[in-house]
Amino acid sequence: MELRAKLYRMHTDEHICPYGLRSKDLLKREGYQVEDHKLASREETDKFKNEHEVETTPQTFINGERIGGYDDLREYFDLGEAGQTGTTYTPVIAIFSVALLMALAIAYAFVQSNFFIQVIELFVAFSMSLLAIQKLKDLYSFTNSFITYDLLAMRNIRYGYIYPFAEAFAGIGMLAGLSGYLVGPVSLFIGTVGAVSVFKAVYIDKRELKCACVGGDSNVPLGIVSLTENLFMIAAGLWMLSTAMI
Repeated sequence: MELRAKLYRMHTDEHICPYGLRSKDLLKREGYQVEDHKLASREETDKFKNEHEVETTPQTFINGERIGGYDDLREYFDLGEAGQTGTTYTPVIAIFSVALLMALAIAYAFVQSNFFIQVIELFVAFSMSLLAIQKLKDLYSFTNSFITYDLLAMRNIRYGYIYPFAEAFAGIGMLAGLSGYLVGPVSLFIGTVGAVSVFKAVYIDKRELKCACVGGDSNVPLGIVSLTENLFMIAAGLWMLSTAMI
């Protein structure tokens, strides 16, 4: 028996509903032949909603029964909630994975000796730079989260705005080969303050907070990830200072 469904979704010159496209794709993946009805204007969409006494589109009908919108359709097929929900380490895993692959790619292409050491240096530098980008994309949101646990930012909110720029400077400075005397102290300072702050908030005060390491809108729990980020910066600062002394 052929599986058939009717889908009504908004598709105008000004707006194509993404959930309508997702509903169509889901139905096809579930083996349904989709009778696709495009609501080509706001007036047509409003008329449809009034006729069927619904507040939103898209709307899916299977065997004459109204299933509902995209979330309802996922529930009908016993699928979980769409999108990224709850606490997750996905942003951190993505950043560190890409940073490592970039480090390996650059080292493979250009490094002739001390391959392993160069990969570590590049990985730390790329990680710091990418994490800084996540913070810089929305400084207000980042600082709102950061000032709740960073000991220095609590006393002086402006430090919260300086921190991402300092992290970016340290990461880019490493990539540029700037003097360790110039870059090392910055990385060492922000890493030390950050590590002490995270350790106190999580392991002494036992507070459950969101980590601002990948931006203020993330759902990464404060703890080992942020502590690792700060330990990276401490290690990078010490390494750059030690190499500058040689």
